[in-house]
Amino acid sequence: METGTNEHPARLRVGVVGPGRAGTALARSLTRAGHQVTAASAVSGQSKRRVMDNFPHAVLTDPAGVLEVSDLVLLTVPDDVLPGLVEGLAATGAPYAGRLVAHASGAHGVRVLEPAARAGGLPLALHPVMTFTGREDDVDRIKGVSFGVTAPDQLLPVAEALVIEMGGEPVFIAEENRALYHAALAFAANHLVTLVAQAADLLREAGADTPNRMLGPLLGAALDNALRFGDAGLTGPVARGDDGTVAAHVAALAAHDPAALPAYRALARLTADRALAAGMLTASDAERLLGVLGDH
Repeated sequence: METGTNEHPARLRVGVVGPGRAGTALARSLTRAGHQVTAASAVSGQSKRRVMDNFPHAVLTDPAGVLEVSDLVLLTVPDDVLPGLVEGLAATGAPYAGRLVAHASGAHGVRVLEPAARAGGLPLALHPVMTFTGREDDVDRIKGVSFGVTAPDQLLPVAEALVIEMGGEPVFIAEENRALYHAALAFAANHLVTLVAQAADLLREAGADTPNRMLGPLLGAALDNALRFGDAGLTGPVARGDDGTVAAHVAALAAHDPAALPAYRALARLTADRALAAGMLTASDAERLLGVLGDH
């Protein structure tokens, strides 16, 4: 991929295999940067319509056909589908050679692309740390977003340039740390949804008519404190060593929603451990809390 006299990489023909929400947002970001989506492979009627609406000049074809007419191929399929797709294309002699082959999976690095690399493909893992909704503004969500980037050393400048062109910020993740990286993101984002939904359910049971309105300001402040101050932003009964309040929480959950109790206990224990390590709790306070939080 040669670079001209300006700061941007040469214009690329972009192909998309799996034009879902993420694939469409990434491809649209690349078109804004001056590249052209020339082909796509879609299975469902919804995906085919998404291609026609967003990339009217792109040819709908099979995955091998996408490779044939592309310089950069986005393999934006579900995580569990990706290994079989890469291997299957290699087994059928699909034209990987000389193509940039990128996926957007957080869980995978470039090892999953080894069959493509053995066939001459240039592997890139470009994972946007963002959720997409399928709405028109998805492409704008990419601006300023971090990308978890894994690539062979010689391709890191290419990966960096593509991410910057899309408006993102590249963060390089070693192949061996990819699972830890993804676990951290899932720990935060996926579990946050569960926590908020569970808290809203408990508030409704407690008699609150508008739990979302109650939670919004509180959670916004808590998130801001967590990002700015880390453990020092922690508030609440665990951070204070208030074992009596925590015991009341345990009793209330046991009575009203026992399925939520193990998660409360586990998170409160982790919170106590972190507060102790940060010097916010004394050892005796932590011991009392952990006694209340035991599985009885």
